[in-house]
Amino acid sequence: MSQSSVAHKLPDKEPETEISPKDKTLSIVHIAIAFVAFLLGVFGGLLQGLVRGGMIELPSWIGYYQILTLHGVLLALVFTTYIIFGFFFAGMSKTHGAFSDGLRKLGWAGFSVLSLGTVIAAVMMLTNQASVLYTFYAPLQAHWLFYVGLALFVVGTWLSGAALLAHYFKWKKANPGQPTPLFGFMTTATIVLWIVASLGVAATVLLQLIPWALGLTDTINIVLSRTLFWYFGHPLVYFWIMPAYMVWYLVIPKVIGGRLFSSSLARLAFVLFLLFSIPVGFHHQLMESGISGFWKYMQTILTFVVVVPSLLTAFSIFATFEQTGREKGGKGLFSWLKKLPWGDVRFFAPFMGMLIFIPAGAGGIINASFQLNSVVHNTLWVVGHFHLTVGTTVLLTFFGMSYWLIPVLTGRRFTKHANRCGMVQTWLWAIGMFFMSGAMHLLGLVGAPRRTAYATYQDHPQALQWFEGIFTSHVTVAIGGVILTAAGILMFYNFIYLTFLAPKGETEFPMTADPIDTPHTPKYLDNWKLWIGIAIALILFAYTIPIYDMIVNAPPGSPPFSNLIK
Repeated sequence: MSQSSVAHKLPDKEPETEISPKDKTLSIVHIAIAFVAFLLGVFGGLLQGLVRGGMIELPSWIGYYQILTLHGVLLALVFTTYIIFGFFFAGMSKTHGAFSDGLRKLGWAGFSVLSLGTVIAAVMMLTNQASVLYTFYAPLQAHWLFYVGLALFVVGTWLSGAALLAHYFKWKKANPGQPTPLFGFMTTATIVLWIVASLGVAATVLLQLIPWALGLTDTINIVLSRTLFWYFGHPLVYFWIMPAYMVWYLVIPKVIGGRLFSSSLARLAFVLFLLFSIPVGFHHQLMESGISGFWKYMQTILTFVVVVPSLLTAFSIFATFEQTGREKGGKGLFSWLKKLPWGDVRFFAPFMGMLIFIPAGAGGIINASFQLNSVVHNTLWVVGHFHLTVGTTVLLTFFGMSYWLIPVLTGRRFTKHANRCGMVQTWLWAIGMFFMSGAMHLLGLVGAPRRTAYATYQDHPQALQWFEGIFTSHVTVAIGGVILTAAGILMFYNFIYLTFLAPKGETEFPMTADPIDTPHTPKYLDNWKLWIGIAIALILFAYTIPIYDMIVNAPPGSPPFSNLIK
């Protein structure tokens, strides 16, 4: 059957399926908490930038590392997790039908446990009993309740993930032989990735950190603890990025008036993310002793393999852009670009995230290279890279998603006012990140360390240069932080407006129609037993021998360092 004849057999648009009102409530509650955490995290980032730039001094009742911990946890864990699950519950209800009462209750149970863990961890951070930074590296020790909060946080996501997976497989059972909707396929890949990866952080929290913090053990195996964290820590990045990719694949084509380039290519990319984003954690530990160079080398190779699905995504998305632009009359080599809706924030914000992902991805390749990593390790370069990937690519995509998802859930209209505010907010965020992250990268190259407050190192000449340059200055970082704070406040206003103030009405959930190759999607791409089995085999290959060696030939354990810096 020719491609053109297949196209005639496919609908021009997806069947209109309403999100269940009860599912809308579950989704919007997640998103509301996400944006409260976002606003608090943004102000924490502002204070860090001003302190590090030498512009303010914090009062005695609050510490720099306390704020640094709050900023990282609220933005990198709380905001992202809540908004991702809110997106998933809404999207699965839209594409796979309403959740059953039992699965919805399981989703609420997951939300409750997740929120309980968040509150417990937040109290410990606010009372300065868990100023151990976002990575909570041992031998820094937090109050044992902080680790209990982390454990509950993870268990809550498992319960919510179980509800989503059960809903997906229930649809598959009811529709045998049919290609599963792309939203469900991608959600399943992301949740499976999260559950498998979070086993590592659960293991170190439950078996190492909680007994250690309770005083049941005197010391902790630091190498093992950090290895289990980064077993989780790198796939955590893809837990953030894969939902952003879902917006690129499934929403943007509809927003620009087109159709996704290929279903098979999209499914293949997500399968590859599942396979190769977990057994790569050692590239975060290249400078640590206690890990064989051979295993660092093997996991570095696997790290570079993860570039492949990102390149597949870039090809697929930009092919979709060109295909749509030419269908709308675009001629010549690049004139089709003019046909894209540049004034629509639902497209423009995620597109800016895509654009910035180019230098962000290049920085990731540098971080994963042993020789280059030795230059930038533990410098502000790493922080700048992190803010480009998660703080820009992921967040701008989530912002663009919020402009249509929030009114869909609240029964409001996406208005011209919201669009104008969104365009201003996107520009402010991009400009602020250009100054802040750009300066961080350059400061890292001249040796400025990460994880430190304002310091001139006894007026060392090199350290003083970090406050004097135009673009290589902590002052520039702080200026960027001020602009980002303005953008963050505007984004929170947009959330309030679209939730409570916009005119009541209908807003479309812009789900793209099936690509023309959907009927020919290879069935093996939907074989989850195959892909999960291969993923487990790769993980066992990459980690079994190194972890066995860390346990059997354990280095001397470390006693705790608590309340090290006020």
